Amino acid sequence: MTGIASTQLVTAGWIVIVIYMFIILFFVIRGSLKIKSISDYAVGNIAFSPVAVGLSLAASMTSAATFIINPGFVALYGVSGVISLGLVVPIAALFSLTILTKGFRKYGSKVKALSLSQWIGSRYQSKGYALFFGFLSLLLLTFVVLICVGLTKVLSKTLNVEEIYILIGIVAFIFGYMMFGGANSMVYTNTVQASLMLVVAFILLGSGHEHFSNGVHGFLDRLRAIDPLLAQWTNPSSFLFRDFFEIFVCQIVVGIAIVCQPHIITKSLLLKTDQDVNKYLAVGIVAEFIFFIVVIAGLYARLMFPDLTVDGVPLKMDGIMSAYVVKEFPVYIGLIVIMGLVSAGISTLEGLIQALSTTITADIIKPLFGRYLPVDQDRRSAMEITINKGVILVLAVVTVFVSYDQLMHPKLSVGIFAQNGVYAYFAAAFVPLLFGMFLKNVPKMSPILASLTAVTVHFTMYYGKLPVPLTKATGENPGVAAAVAIMSSVLIGWLVLVLKRKTAAPEKFARAQS
Repeated sequence: MTGIASTQLVTAGWIVIVIYMFIILFFVIRGSLKIKSISDYAVGNIAFSPVAVGLSLAASMTSAATFIINPGFVALYGVSGVISLGLVVPIAALFSLTILTKGFRKYGSKVKALSLSQWIGSRYQSKGYALFFGFLSLLLLTFVVLICVGLTKVLSKTLNVEEIYILIGIVAFIFGYMMFGGANSMVYTNTVQASLMLVVAFILLGSGHEHFSNGVHGFLDRLRAIDPLLAQWTNPSSFLFRDFFEIFVCQIVVGIAIVCQPHIITKSLLLKTDQDVNKYLAVGIVAEFIFFIVVIAGLYARLMFPDLTVDGVPLKMDGIMSAYVVKEFPVYIGLIVIMGLVSAGISTLEGLIQALSTTITADIIKPLFGRYLPVDQDRRSAMEITINKGVILVLAVVTVFVSYDQLMHPKLSVGIFAQNGVYAYFAAAFVPLLFGMFLKNVPKMSPILASLTAVTVHFTMYYGKLPVPLTKATGENPGVAAAVAIMSSVLIGWLVLVLKRKTAAPEKFARAQS
C-alpha cells in the first residue's frame, strides 16, 4: 500500500517536506538560543501573544488521532462515530478546558510548576504523590506511538517509501530537534502548524460536497446502501458506539477529563499575565472545534472505498484517511492537505515530547538522583538540560520499537492502544486536579486513593473486558473503562474527603474546648 501515489505527487512531496523541515529548524534554532535552564525548556522565557498560545493549544490538543486515526473509526462505523468523536467529546472537553484552565494557571503560576506532576505534588505537599505521577506519565508514551504511526501512514503513502524507513526518519527528526527547542520554539512552530491545519480542515470538510447533491437524506441513503448501520446513531457491530452509554455518557466523562494531560493543561502557564487567558481560550476553543469535526471526512472516505479496499488490497483502519487524501485531491491540493495532516501530528508530538521529557527529568530523575548533581546553579542547570536530552534520546529509541510493533500488529487500530494508556493517565489525574482547584483543606489521602482507584478500575475493566450493567458496553472499549474509572475515583475521593472532615471536626472541637 505504499505505491498508490503518483510520481508527480512523490516528487512534489519530497520538495515540500524538505522546505517544511527547514522552516521548523529555523524556529527551533531561534528558540533554543534563549534556553538556559530546564524551566526555560518547559514553560519558555519569551512573552508570547495569547493568540499564538491559543493556536498552540489547539494544535497540541489536535493530534494525528483527530485528523488521521479517528476518521478511520468513522469510515468503519459511520454516523455513530461522528456523534461520539466529533460532537460529544469536543463539547465536553472544551467546556472542561474553560473551567479548569483558570484554576490550574492560578496555582501553577504561584508555585512555578513546570509539569502536572509538580503541580499535584506541590498542591498536596507530597513528594511521593508527585513521583507517582511522574512514573504514571510514562503511559503517555502510548500517545506518542499513535502519532508516529499516523504520520508514518501518511508519509509512506505520499512518498512511496516503506513504513519502517519513514518511521525512523520521523522519530530522528522530531525527537532530534526537540532536544534543543522546548517551549520557546514550540509555540512558534505550533502557530504555523495550527494555521495550516485550519486551511486543511476546511478543505477536508468541503471535499465531500458532491455527496450532498440530494441533501443530507441523500447522503445518508448512500451510506445505507453500503451498510445500513453506517447511517444509524448507534452501531451495534462496533465495540465503541453500541448504545447511548458508550456514545454519550462515557464520552462526556472522558471529554471532561481529557484536558488533564500535561501538554494541554500546562499550556496556560506560557501566558505571562492573567488578562491574556480569555483571548487565549477563545482562539483555542474555536480552532479546536473546527479540528474535531474533521472526522466527518471519514464518511467521505467510506463512500470512496465502500468495501475498504484499494485495487483489491484491504485497507488497514489507520491507513484509510491517508489513502483517501492521496486518491481524492490533485497533486498540489493534496500536498497542502498532507502537510496539514503532518502538522496535526507533529504539533501534538512536540508537546508530548516536551511534557514527557520534562516530567521524567524534573519529577523522576531529579528527586531520585538530584543529590548527585552539581551544587553550583549554572553547572546544575546545564547538567539538567543534558539529562533532558538523554531522556529524549531514550524515548526516541523506545518509540521506534513500539511504533513498529503497532504498524505490524495493531488491535484494529493504534488508537485503541493509545486510548488505553492515555485514558488511564488522565483518569488518575482528574480528582487531584478538580479537588486541588476548587476545594480547600483537602486531606491528601482523598486524591491519592482516588488516583489509585482510577488506575486499578481502568485496567481491570479493560483487560477483563468487564460489562457495565444495563448497557451493551464493556471495558474492551477504553472509553468505557476510563469513564467507569473516573466515576469510581470521584466517588472514592469524595467519600474519603467527607469521612476525613467528619473525623477531624470532633478533634478540632475538643482542642478548642481544652
